[in-house]
Amino acid sequence: MRSAPRRGFAIAAISLGTVLTTIDGAIVNVALPTIARDLRVDNSAAVLIVTVYQLTLVMTLLPFSALGDKVGLKRLYQLGQLVFSVATLLCFFANSLPFLLVARAVQGLGAAASLSVMTALIRHIYPNSALGRGLALNTVCATVSGALAPTAGGLILGIAPWPWVFAAGVPFALLSLVLGRTTLPEVPPHDVDYDGIGALFCIVTFGFTISGLESGVHGGSPVVSAAITLAGLLFAILFVRHELTQSHPIMPLDLLKLPVVGLSCASSLAAFMAAMLLTLSMPFRLQHLYGFSPRDIGAIMASWPVVMMVVAPASGALSDRVPSGLLGAIGMAIAVVGMLLVAFLPVQPGMIDIGWRMALCGLGFGLFFTPNARLVVGSAPRHRAASAGGLISTARLTGQTLGATILAALLAFGIGEARGPALTASALAILAGIGSLARLNPALRLPSASELDAGAA
Repeated sequence: MRSAPRRGFAIAAISLGTVLTTIDGAIVNVALPTIARDLRVDNSAAVLIVTVYQLTLVMTLLPFSALGDKVGLKRLYQLGQLVFSVATLLCFFANSLPFLLVARAVQGLGAAASLSVMTALIRHIYPNSALGRGLALNTVCATVSGALAPTAGGLILGIAPWPWVFAAGVPFALLSLVLGRTTLPEVPPHDVDYDGIGALFCIVTFGFTISGLESGVHGGSPVVSAAITLAGLLFAILFVRHELTQSHPIMPLDLLKLPVVGLSCASSLAAFMAAMLLTLSMPFRLQHLYGFSPRDIGAIMASWPVVMMVVAPASGALSDRVPSGLLGAIGMAIAVVGMLLVAFLPVQPGMIDIGWRMALCGLGFGLFFTPNARLVVGSAPRHRAASAGGLISTARLTGQTLGATILAALLAFGIGEARGPALTASALAILAGIGSLARLNPALRLPSASELDAGAA
């Protein structure tokens, strides 16, 4: 087992990588109007700066997680950070939208390479008895940096041009690379064939399906959008059929066939859809229906990540001793209560009225996410940790993307600024809670450490 000081530096390297990819993924949001003005493009075109990053992540996470098993976790993680840093510098010097979009796509590739093996590295850094606490710390880093990103972006724009928004993450990348070079675990790669055709199917499947859905809800031609989505679904069928014939597939169907892993991933997808749907819809509702200023909305919304920041470490530690299915079910029950209270706000709510309801939602999701991730990673053999981590990240990003798509559809139908999003999010959280509760079935027990590692032979 690694010494405590060495483990501490390895944890710092992973934490800084989490902060890097989270901040640079979210900090640009507040700069979009400024970028659109300076580059002389429409606001709708500027949104592509965010979309291309998210879409690249979703398309390439699973292919990179499989690649990590072949080339080595540490090597791929640091290579991803290096690519991300170079692309960030390219964003800094961008003077046109096409160039900026290409740089953001490369940023997404670097982020996907790092994120795809991050969870696997955490498993190799921490002993199995402390895995939940390790995942909780990573969740806290992501939550805090995501919450601070808009504020940091606003402060930077107040004193410097928008390119400096992208440069904010470079120091984190350099420090993470230096710390990780000698402290991250050297996990031996596996000499296996890489499923290149499966990787291509994965990229095309996610790319077509999500692009088609996004096009449909953002006013694209219904016929073209439906055709793109249908093409994505057809590729999905071909993708699954191909993967069933592979001994080392891109999509780890062997892990998804384990009921506990399949239920956990499905629950995670529903929970992330619910969380994204509610958090994205609240600013519209608070500003347009209740007249809150952007500054007040920021203060109200902060109660969610602040509570998660406190709860995630506790839930991670509990998940090392208490069944994750029970923690997840309790968390989703609390979240559903919070979201229903948000749906049925008073006629003239104050900031405190809304803030404590959002905090209750944060408490519920904080109890759910870390134990759920711990169960997925802990249920996979140690040599499949990269694939399990890829599943977690893909469920998160796909859920967030679909949650945003659902909100766009609700807004298009004129029901996105009232109770509709909160009620829809409650329904999704109920599904996540049912999936979490089902994992308490004794037939779906978590395998012992000896049984997991026996699979490595």
